[in-house]
Amino acid sequence: MREAYALALNEIAGSLTPDSAVLDCGANTGRIFDELSQRYTLQSAQYHGIEWDASAAAQARARGLQVTCGDLNRNLDYSGAQFSCVFGLSVLEHLLNGCRYLRECHRILRPDGTLVLLTPNISTYFTAALILAGKMPSSGPHPDSDVLIRREEVFKVSSDTLHMDSERDTPQHRHLVVFSYRVLRDYLALIGFREVKGYGFGLYPFPNLAQPLLERLDPYHCHQMVFIARK
Repeated sequence: MREAYALALNEIAGSLTPDSAVLDCGANTGRIFDELSQRYTLQSAQYHGIEWDASAAAQARARGLQVTCGDLNRNLDYSGAQFSCVFGLSVLEHLLNGCRYLRECHRILRPDGTLVLLTPNISTYFTAALILAGKMPSSGPHPDSDVLIRREEVFKVSSDTLHMDSERDTPQHRHLVVFSYRVLRDYLALIGFREVKGYGFGLYPFPNLAQPLLERLDPYHCHQMVFIARK
């Protein structure tokens, strides 16, 4: 995850220019802004965010950030060709209407704008093994029950300190629709993106020392994937 996030952040930073306007989808309280502003050149005037948890959006606004409360499953309330970069890091898998969201990203991007996505891959050897064992994988759709997660009916890879919220009205950690590498790559091209590049991270259950080579040879079955696409 650290390597996947590092690549995504570098791609976002590489798109920044003095006249950039970026949209953080799933902005929460502005954590990604903090990283980009501290390590790169992003200014608060260039940063916009959308977050469906009202309290998190309010906290971001209290910090002076342009974060609105909204639902990424619906049409985005932005004009066409408004942003130079749109990014959603660990967001797509939490959406019911992910394809609509991707089409909206294309609409609101400027010509030559960049879309950066980080999301788990449903098509992994690890997921297949868990399904055969009768478990629900962490990278697949979750039931709306915290009890099943606590009972480990869902194979959980997150920290024990992460508060399960699948029964909330606005859950932030529950997975709904998870794409495979090939399908996401092909769909981005289908809706008009060009220069679609995908990267895989974590090919389990192979040993860590072999991961860098295996990730390059077989990104199709890695646990996490990062896609960068140009409009």
